[in-house]
Amino acid sequence: MNDQPNPDQAIAFQGEPGAYSHLACRNAYPGMQPLPCATFEDTFAAVREGRARYAMIPIDNSVAGRVADVHHLMPYAGLHIIAEHFERISHHLLVVPGATLDTIKTVKSHVHALGQCRNLIRELGLKVIVGTDTAGAAAELAERQDPTMAAIASELAAEAYGLVSLKAGIEDAEHNTTRFVVLAREALEPNPNQPCVTTFVFRVRNVAAALYKALGGFATNGINMTRLESYMVGGEFAATQFYADVEGHPTQRNLRLALEELDFFSHEVRILGVYPRHPFRMKQQSGAE
Repeated sequence: MNDQPNPDQAIAFQGEPGAYSHLACRNAYPGMQPLPCATFEDTFAAVREGRARYAMIPIDNSVAGRVADVHHLMPYAGLHIIAEHFERISHHLLVVPGATLDTIKTVKSHVHALGQCRNLIRELGLKVIVGTDTAGAAAELAERQDPTMAAIASELAAEAYGLVSLKAGIEDAEHNTTRFVVLAREALEPNPNQPCVTTFVFRVRNVAAALYKALGGFATNGINMTRLESYMVGGEFAATQFYADVEGHPTQRNLRLALEELDFFSHEVRILGVYPRHPFRMKQQSGAE
Protein backbone atom coordinates (compact mmCIF):
# COMPACT_ATOMS: atom_id res chain seq x y z
CA MET A 1 0.00 0.00 0.00
CA ASN A 2 1.23 3.51 -0.86
CA ASP A 3 2.14 5.25 2.42
CA GLN A 4 1.25 8.68 0.98
CA PRO A 5 -1.65 8.28 -1.43
CA ASN A 6 -2.92 11.09 -3.63
CA PRO A 7 -5.28 12.99 -1.27
CA ASP A 8 -7.94 13.32 -3.97
CA GLN A 9 -7.95 9.52 -4.36
CA ALA A 10 -7.50 8.57 -0.70
CA ILE A 11 -10.16 7.17 1.63
CA ALA A 12 -9.26 7.08 5.32
CA PHE A 13 -10.27 4.35 7.76
CA GLN A 14 -9.53 3.50 11.39
CA GLY A 15 -7.37 0.43 11.92
CA GLU A 16 -4.54 -1.57 10.45
CA PRO A 17 -4.33 -2.77 6.84
CA GLY A 18 -6.65 -5.75 6.52
CA ALA A 19 -9.27 -4.36 8.94
CA TYR A 20 -12.93 -4.72 8.00
CA SER A 21 -13.04 -0.96 7.47
CA HIS A 22 -10.22 -1.43 4.95
CA LEU A 23 -12.26 -4.13 3.25
CA ALA A 24 -15.28 -1.80 3.14
CA CYS A 25 -13.13 0.89 1.49
CA ARG A 26 -11.93 -1.53 -1.14
CA ASN A 27 -15.42 -2.88 -1.89
CA ALA A 28 -17.25 0.46 -1.91
CA TYR A 29 -14.52 2.51 -3.63
CA PRO A 30 -12.27 0.07 -5.53
CA GLY A 31 -10.56 2.87 -7.45
CA MET A 32 -9.43 4.76 -4.34
CA GLN A 33 -6.38 4.27 -2.12
CA PRO A 34 -7.13 3.26 1.49
CA LEU A 35 -5.35 5.32 4.16
CA PRO A 36 -5.06 3.57 7.57
CA CYS A 37 -5.36 5.76 10.68
CA ALA A 38 -4.70 4.90 14.33
CA THR A 39 -7.91 6.37 15.82
CA PHE A 40 -11.30 7.68 14.72
CA GLU A 41 -10.10 11.20 15.56
CA ASP A 42 -7.12 10.71 13.21
CA THR A 43 -9.48 9.41 10.51
CA PHE A 44 -11.70 12.49 10.72
CA ALA A 45 -8.63 14.75 10.77
CA ALA A 46 -7.22 13.15 7.61
CA VAL A 47 -10.31 14.31 5.68
CA ARG A 48 -10.67 17.64 7.44
CA GLU A 49 -7.00 18.50 6.77
CA GLY A 50 -7.11 17.42 3.13
CA ARG A 51 -4.99 14.26 3.36
CA ALA A 52 -7.93 12.12 2.23
CA ARG A 53 -11.08 12.78 0.24
CA TYR A 54 -13.38 10.52 2.25
CA ALA A 55 -13.54 8.65 5.57
CA MET A 56 -15.16 5.21 5.96
CA ILE A 57 -16.61 5.02 9.48
CA PRO A 58 -18.41 2.01 11.03
CA ILE A 59 -21.64 2.95 12.78
CA ASP A 60 -23.13 -0.31 14.00
CA ASN A 61 -23.12 -4.06 13.54
CA SER A 62 -26.18 -6.30 13.28
CA VAL A 63 -24.77 -8.57 16.01
CA ALA A 64 -22.58 -6.39 18.25
CA GLY A 65 -24.62 -3.17 18.12
CA ARG A 66 -23.28 0.36 17.84
CA VAL A 67 -19.58 1.16 17.55
CA ALA A 68 -18.35 2.89 20.70
CA ASP A 69 -17.21 6.54 20.54
CA VAL A 70 -18.33 7.22 16.96
CA HIS A 71 -21.64 8.87 17.96
CA HIS A 72 -19.81 11.15 20.38
CA LEU A 73 -17.11 12.15 17.89
CA MET A 74 -18.89 12.44 14.55
CA PRO A 75 -21.12 15.47 15.35
CA TYR A 76 -17.99 17.51 16.10
CA ALA A 77 -15.77 16.26 13.27
CA GLY A 78 -16.67 19.14 10.94
CA LEU A 79 -17.57 16.69 8.16
CA HIS A 80 -20.72 15.61 6.31
CA ILE A 81 -22.17 12.15 5.65
CA ILE A 82 -22.42 11.66 1.89
CA ALA A 83 -23.11 7.90 1.61
CA GLU A 84 -23.73 4.69 3.51
CA HIS A 85 -22.29 1.22 2.91
CA PHE A 86 -23.28 -2.19 4.28
CA GLU A 87 -20.50 -4.76 4.56
CA ARG A 88 -21.24 -8.43 5.18
CA ILE A 89 -18.72 -9.61 7.78
CA SER A 90 -17.15 -12.98 7.10
CA HIS A 91 -14.67 -13.97 9.80
CA HIS A 92 -11.73 -16.27 9.08
CA LEU A 93 -9.66 -18.36 11.48
CA LEU A 94 -6.12 -17.35 10.51
CA VAL A 95 -2.87 -19.11 11.33
CA VAL A 96 0.75 -19.04 10.22
CA PRO A 97 1.72 -21.43 7.39
CA GLY A 98 2.11 -24.94 8.73
CA ALA A 99 -0.20 -24.53 11.73
CA THR A 100 -3.29 -26.74 11.96
CA LEU A 101 -6.42 -27.09 14.08
CA ASP A 102 -4.41 -29.49 16.25
CA THR A 103 -1.56 -27.05 16.95
CA ILE A 104 -3.53 -23.93 17.90
CA LYS A 105 -4.30 -23.32 21.58
CA THR A 106 -5.20 -19.62 21.73
CA VAL A 107 -7.13 -17.19 19.53
CA LYS A 108 -6.80 -13.40 19.51
CA SER A 109 -9.05 -10.72 18.00
CA HIS A 110 -11.23 -7.73 18.76
CA VAL A 111 -13.77 -8.40 21.51
CA HIS A 112 -16.69 -8.10 19.07
CA ALA A 113 -15.16 -10.59 16.63
CA LEU A 114 -14.51 -13.05 19.44
CA GLY A 115 -18.09 -12.66 20.64
CA GLN A 116 -19.39 -13.30 17.13
CA CYS A 117 -17.50 -16.61 16.84
CA ARG A 118 -18.28 -18.22 20.20
CA ASN A 119 -19.47 -21.53 18.77
CA LEU A 120 -16.23 -22.36 16.96
CA ILE A 121 -14.06 -21.12 19.82
CA ARG A 122 -15.98 -23.38 22.21
CA GLU A 123 -15.85 -26.30 19.79
CA LEU A 124 -12.06 -26.04 19.44
CA GLY A 125 -11.50 -25.31 23.15
CA LEU A 126 -9.37 -22.26 22.43
CA LYS A 127 -8.21 -19.78 25.05
CA VAL A 128 -9.42 -16.28 24.15
CA ILE A 129 -7.12 -13.24 24.09
CA VAL A 130 -8.76 -9.86 23.53
CA GLY A 131 -6.92 -7.55 21.13
CA THR A 132 -7.49 -3.96 20.06
CA ASP A 133 -8.64 -4.90 16.55
CA THR A 134 -8.88 -7.83 14.14
CA ALA A 135 -6.15 -6.74 11.73
CA GLY A 136 -3.82 -5.92 14.62
CA ALA A 137 -4.21 -9.48 15.92
CA ALA A 138 -3.38 -10.80 12.45
CA ALA A 139 -0.31 -8.55 12.21
CA GLU A 140 0.93 -9.70 15.63
CA LEU A 141 0.45 -13.35 14.66
CA ALA A 142 2.45 -12.83 11.47
CA GLU A 143 5.25 -11.19 13.45
CA ARG A 144 5.38 -13.89 16.13
CA GLN A 145 5.01 -16.85 13.73
CA ASP A 146 3.50 -18.87 16.58
CA PRO A 147 1.81 -22.13 15.41
CA THR A 148 -0.11 -22.38 18.70
CA MET A 149 -1.87 -19.06 18.13
CA ALA A 150 -4.72 -18.10 15.79
CA ALA A 151 -6.36 -14.82 14.90
CA ILE A 152 -9.92 -14.03 13.84
CA ALA A 153 -9.86 -11.48 11.03
CA SER A 154 -10.78 -10.91 7.41
CA GLU A 155 -9.57 -12.68 4.30
CA LEU A 156 -7.95 -9.36 3.39
CA ALA A 157 -5.89 -9.55 6.61
CA ALA A 158 -4.66 -13.01 5.61
CA GLU A 159 -3.60 -11.58 2.27
CA ALA A 160 -1.92 -8.56 3.87
CA TYR A 161 0.14 -10.53 6.41
CA GLY A 162 0.86 -13.82 4.66
CA LEU A 163 -1.42 -15.94 6.86
CA VAL A 164 -3.51 -19.01 6.07
CA SER A 165 -7.26 -19.32 6.61
CA LEU A 166 -8.10 -22.65 8.28
CA LYS A 167 -11.83 -21.92 8.30
CA ALA A 168 -13.96 -19.27 6.58
CA GLY A 169 -17.34 -17.91 7.60
CA ILE A 170 -16.87 -18.88 11.24
CA GLU A 171 -19.29 -16.26 12.61
CA ASP A 172 -22.30 -17.61 14.52
CA ALA A 173 -24.87 -15.39 12.76
CA GLU A 174 -25.31 -15.45 9.01
CA HIS A 175 -26.70 -11.90 9.02
CA ASN A 176 -23.52 -10.41 10.52
CA THR A 177 -23.33 -7.05 8.73
CA THR A 178 -21.72 -3.71 9.57
CA ARG A 179 -23.16 -0.40 8.44
CA PHE A 180 -20.63 2.27 7.52
CA VAL A 181 -21.09 5.94 6.67
CA VAL A 182 -18.82 7.85 4.31
CA LEU A 183 -17.82 11.37 5.33
CA ALA A 184 -16.44 14.26 3.27
CA ARG A 185 -15.59 17.93 3.75
CA GLU A 186 -18.45 19.11 1.55
CA ALA A 187 -22.10 18.13 1.98
CA LEU A 188 -23.86 16.16 -0.73
CA GLU A 189 -26.97 17.54 -2.43
CA PRO A 190 -28.83 14.40 -3.54
CA ASN A 191 -31.89 14.47 -5.75
CA PRO A 192 -34.94 14.90 -3.45
CA ASN A 193 -36.91 12.61 -5.74
CA GLN A 194 -34.65 9.61 -5.08
CA PRO A 195 -34.79 7.55 -1.85
CA CYS A 196 -32.70 9.41 0.72
CA VAL A 197 -31.63 9.14 4.35
CA THR A 198 -31.24 12.19 6.59
CA THR A 199 -29.02 11.83 9.66
CA PHE A 200 -29.14 14.40 12.48
CA VAL A 201 -28.45 14.90 16.17
CA PHE A 202 -30.51 16.83 18.71
CA ARG A 203 -30.78 17.39 22.44
CA VAL A 204 -33.65 17.39 24.90
CA ARG A 205 -33.83 18.23 28.58
CA ASN A 206 -34.45 15.37 30.99
CA VAL A 207 -38.02 16.38 31.75
CA ALA A 208 -41.26 14.43 31.43
CA ALA A 209 -42.43 13.76 27.85
CA ALA A 210 -39.60 15.82 26.27
CA LEU A 211 -38.67 13.11 23.78
CA TYR A 212 -42.30 12.22 23.08
CA LYS A 213 -43.08 15.82 22.16
CA ALA A 214 -39.89 16.24 20.13
CA LEU A 215 -40.61 13.18 18.01
CA GLY A 216 -44.35 13.60 17.62
CA GLY A 217 -43.97 15.42 14.32
CA PHE A 218 -42.33 12.43 12.67
CA ALA A 219 -45.35 10.26 13.47
CA THR A 220 -47.96 12.81 12.41
CA ASN A 221 -46.12 13.50 9.15
CA GLY A 222 -45.61 9.83 8.30
CA ILE A 223 -41.81 9.84 8.52
CA ASN A 224 -40.09 6.48 9.05
CA MET A 225 -37.36 6.81 11.69
CA THR A 226 -34.99 3.88 11.16
CA ARG A 227 -32.55 4.65 13.95
CA LEU A 228 -32.59 6.49 17.28
CA GLU A 229 -29.64 6.32 19.70
CA SER A 230 -29.30 8.20 22.99
CA TYR A 231 -26.25 9.10 25.03
CA MET A 232 -25.37 11.52 27.80
CA VAL A 233 -23.58 14.75 26.92
CA GLY A 234 -20.36 15.75 28.65
CA GLY A 235 -20.75 13.15 31.39
CA GLU A 236 -23.75 14.97 32.81
CA PHE A 237 -27.24 13.67 33.56
CA ALA A 238 -29.04 16.97 32.89
CA ALA A 239 -29.35 16.59 29.11
CA THR A 240 -29.38 13.77 26.58
CA GLN A 241 -28.22 13.88 22.97
CA PHE A 242 -29.88 11.72 20.32
CA TYR A 243 -28.56 10.45 17.00
CA ALA A 244 -31.26 9.68 14.42
CA ASP A 245 -31.72 8.41 10.86
CA VAL A 246 -34.96 9.09 9.01
CA GLU A 247 -36.10 8.31 5.50
CA GLY A 248 -36.59 11.31 3.26
CA HIS A 249 -35.05 14.61 2.14
CA PRO A 250 -35.38 17.79 4.25
CA THR A 251 -36.81 19.71 1.29
CA GLN A 252 -39.78 17.33 1.13
CA ARG A 253 -42.77 18.88 2.86
CA ASN A 254 -43.48 16.10 5.37
CA LEU A 255 -39.88 15.86 6.60
CA ARG A 256 -39.51 19.64 6.65
CA LEU A 257 -42.56 19.94 8.90
CA ALA A 258 -41.32 17.14 11.18
CA LEU A 259 -37.92 18.82 11.57
CA GLU A 260 -39.61 22.16 12.34
CA GLU A 261 -41.61 20.52 15.12
CA LEU A 262 -38.48 18.81 16.42
CA ASP A 263 -36.70 22.17 16.51
CA PHE A 264 -39.58 23.66 18.54
CA PHE A 265 -39.47 21.02 21.30
CA SER A 266 -35.71 20.36 21.39
CA HIS A 267 -32.52 22.31 20.77
CA GLU A 268 -29.22 22.06 18.91
CA VAL A 269 -30.74 20.16 15.98
CA ARG A 270 -27.88 19.55 13.56
CA ILE A 271 -28.10 17.69 10.25
CA LEU A 272 -24.99 15.52 9.74
CA GLY A 273 -25.83 14.48 6.21
CA VAL A 274 -28.43 13.84 3.52
CA TYR A 275 -27.47 10.98 1.21
CA PRO A 276 -28.88 8.25 -1.07
CA ARG A 277 -30.42 5.23 0.61
CA HIS A 278 -28.23 2.16 0.04
CA PRO A 279 -29.81 -0.71 -1.98
CA PHE A 280 -29.10 -3.11 0.92
CA ARG A 281 -31.40 -1.08 3.17
CA MET A 282 -34.21 -1.16 0.62
CA LYS A 283 -33.75 -4.92 0.06
CA GLN A 284 -33.96 -5.53 3.82
CA GLN A 285 -37.16 -3.49 4.10
CA SER A 286 -38.78 -5.34 1.20
CA GLY A 287 -37.94 -8.71 2.81
CA ALA A 288 -36.00 -9.84 -0.28
CA GLU A 289 -33.18 -12.30 0.04
